[in-house]
Amino acid sequence: MLALALSLPAAAQPGYDFARAQAFLTTSCKACHFGKGAVGGFDVMKFVAGEPMLAQQGNWARAALRVKNGEMPPKGAPAPSLDAKEAFTHWVDTSLRVEACATGITPGRAMVRRLNRTEYTATVRDLLNIPVNAGRNLPADGAGGEGFDNAAETLFLSPIHAEKYLEAAKEALDYGNRDPRSRSVMIPVEPGGDVSELEAVYKVLEVFVPRAFRRPVRPGEVASYVKLYHAARAKKMNWEESVLYAMAGVMVSPKFLFHAEAPNESAEPRLAGQYEMASRLSFFLWGSMPDAELMRLAREGKLQDAETLRRQVVRMLKAEKSREFAENFTEQWLGTRELGRDIKPDEKLFPEYYEPEVMSGIRHEPFLFLHEILMGNLPLTDLLDSDWTVVATKLARYYNFGTIEGLRQQPIKVKIPPGKHRGGLLGMAAIHAVSSYPHRTSPVLRGKWILENLLGTPAPAPPPDVPELKDNHAGEAPKTLRERLELHRANPVCASCHSRIDPMGFGLENYDVVGRWREQDAGKPIDARGVLPDGTEFDGVDGLKKVLATRKDEVIRNLSSKMLAYALGRGLSLSDRCAVDRIMEALRRDGYQAHTLIQEIVLSVPFRYQRGSDARIPVGGSATPREAEPR
Repeated sequence: MLALALSLPAAAQPGYDFARAQAFLTTSCKACHFGKGAVGGFDVMKFVAGEPMLAQQGNWARAALRVKNGEMPPKGAPAPSLDAKEAFTHWVDTSLRVEACATGITPGRAMVRRLNRTEYTATVRDLLNIPVNAGRNLPADGAGGEGFDNAAETLFLSPIHAEKYLEAAKEALDYGNRDPRSRSVMIPVEPGGDVSELEAVYKVLEVFVPRAFRRPVRPGEVASYVKLYHAARAKKMNWEESVLYAMAGVMVSPKFLFHAEAPNESAEPRLAGQYEMASRLSFFLWGSMPDAELMRLAREGKLQDAETLRRQVVRMLKAEKSREFAENFTEQWLGTRELGRDIKPDEKLFPEYYEPEVMSGIRHEPFLFLHEILMGNLPLTDLLDSDWTVVATKLARYYNFGTIEGLRQQPIKVKIPPGKHRGGLLGMAAIHAVSSYPHRTSPVLRGKWILENLLGTPAPAPPPDVPELKDNHAGEAPKTLRERLELHRANPVCASCHSRIDPMGFGLENYDVVGRWREQDAGKPIDARGVLPDGTEFDGVDGLKKVLATRKDEVIRNLSSKMLAYALGRGLSLSDRCAVDRIMEALRRDGYQAHTLIQEIVLSVPFRYQRGSDARIPVGGSATPREAEPR
């Protein structure tokens, strides 16, 4: 019924329609949401058959979300079955998306967002040509949107940010000024000969300001920062100190610190401007400012040509800076960023994990793996299973790979020896560690991880009174974790959800907390078999991979949705999900190649266009969209 159960989505079930959805609401919600006294003003009887669902999109979406989160019906009221709740929520989600897609794709609203800490660090590095972490003292950024820290929903500016940005700018400029290679980039012209002090200031800022603002300067912009130079000179600062003072002013300007685009004041959508596309591309794939090549193409008006964009995607993915993109995206998508932070395996039980090169290799393996896929245009299905991975000497030894010719201390792509049960994400120790408790494995956490991170179908939240799993006690015959979970699942309160979550987690039980292969638990052979709610049976991780391979579209669609949200720097709308449908069509056609995913995101309506003042008009609507003037 669900990807969660690895069967048909509820919305695709024959016979599920508006009448069944309204019957669900009437049975489950009418007691609180009916008539004049409807709680929150939400009356379930106001939904009318035949009326476009988008007309009440907010109400439908809120109802589905509250049901999905277990907030309706309230505690104490008769609760519908999990099957009924999932059928309703999937019907609502799919019906809204189908209706939205039928009208065409509308771009999302333009959202002003601050450079997050990672983007700030990379941008200052490239702007000043300095090899230091300029953003190390900035406050940490929270996750928003689809779970990423570059989401506009959370990137506001607080008073503490303003103070920290000034400190960071001064420190970065001071470092660059003392490094000859950096200084030649920062201050390419100095007074002397026929160049006066004032002329030199103008020449420095005429180069620096457009690079910092990532677009050509507007009338009067350079002059406004020359005023800062004059103010510094009035305070008896020397020429060099005064120039750096003016440059610091540039680096605390909102024009440097924010992603901001001039609004589209016409009613219809329009293509984003050339320099805006340069920034959209560079911050997506490099997390930093555009390089000289992107700025040149923007200046020549070529950054809305489809073939040019395709070529730039390939160029940028092959550049070393794309490794940072792979790291930032992968660690947040898969949750492996938490290794060493909130997630720490028990050091006494698993000392081998804490060998520095092993621990580093485990954390790096997932994002280096994705980086290889992106650079080499490999099929995205390698994420589910592959005959290769990326390891260095110590991690290969940890995995018992034996002798591999050419292996060295730095991670490289290697072919996995036969019979080692690795390959794809599910063979990586990082995945096993983030989905375990510090002292023991957890089929529940691992099954939940697969549902949420691979399939994009999060499991329902557990009820507040769920009993804890009992540990083995002295004097009793030890039980395997599976045996203890079977007792736990005998509770009807737990069984309905755990029958969906646990089977996939059992498929990974041969891996211990830190991802080492094992054959026994509590002195007994490990039983890694699983039976899904639809009756599908599998045995161990190899069987689980085969099951997931039959549902590769769910996995790749979830990855595409996450990647699009990361590229846009915000949560996805219904219309954005229509764009995901088109991305998936291209991926199926091209054999799920990695470059196709990135190119189709860059060519998508949400990425390339700005919404008009009338948000209802889709691209290709009542008027042909026009390109924005360079700004």
